Amino acid sequence: MERKLKIEGLPPPKPRSQKPNWDYHAEVQAFSSRLKENFSPELLKTAFVNPCYIQSEKERRQALGVDSETAALVLGDNIQLNTQGLEFTKSFLSDWCRASFPSLPSKGVVAIVSHLTSHPVVCHVARNLAIEDLTMSAQFPVTDEVLHSTFLAVIGALQESSGAERAGLFLRDFLVTQLVGKDLFEMWSVVNPMGLLVEELSKRNVSLPEPRLTRSAGVSVCVCVLSDKKLFSEAPGETVLAAEEEAARVALRKIYGCTENRRHSNFSAAEEQLGLLPSIHQQQLKDMSPQAL
Repeated sequence: MERKLKIEGLPPPKPRSQKPNWDYHAEVQAFSSRLKENFSPELLKTAFVNPCYIQSEKERRQALGVDSETAALVLGDNIQLNTQGLEFTKSFLSDWCRASFPSLPSKGVVAIVSHLTSHPVVCHVARNLAIEDLTMSAQFPVTDEVLHSTFLAVIGALQESSGAERAGLFLRDFLVTQLVGKDLFEMWSVVNPMGLLVEELSKRNVSLPEPRLTRSAGVSVCVCVLSDKKLFSEAPGETVLAAEEEAARVALRKIYGCTENRRHSNFSAAEEQLGLLPSIHQQQLKDMSPQAL
């Protein structure tokens, strides 16, 4: 067997539905119970049916010579639920970002929402929720594109079944929490951070930033940003330009309330999902002067 395994390699992966002890209806009910969500069984089953599966099943039946009228495939795809789920997800995440980071400009909000709805993040969450095992797809392993659309269809099914509030809490618990440990500028690519800092300070009638070289050792330099002759931010870098840009990013994180040591949102509180402004960010916004930041 070991020699055969070396010659032939590992067998191709099989979907869970082709393995023993599989009851699709029971698994769908278990999925709903495991997440403690009240899904409509029919809507949830529809959310797992992708158009590619219906097409492949029709082709398979035609190849077997089965009359399409005699053995019609009575299945609806998840296109409508996917569209509904995508719209709701983007709307909820945008509102959550604006409530949690009120100083963040619209481009930053769009960047965070794009990150949270990207294929890597959504597929990571979907696989950990075992959505991949229930997804009805033409291919296995399920492609990221299909898994992404299935997850959003599940969101649409939850919104239809339990309302927008439960769907929002679901997104908060499983998608918004993916922001923990993420840096703002890992998600939002700012080409000219110093220019953006000048723009933000001008809006707040604060003196324009003045970069200053504070110290250097070998190839490492440290640059600070002053405003109104007071220290605003400081950062190291391999070159003066790199250190200056990083110092500008540090200042922007302070302005937007996205510092590395910030207190994260309380994900156990239902008020967070309703868009209420966290008190910590209210306190940060009381005074936008450099000394307060």
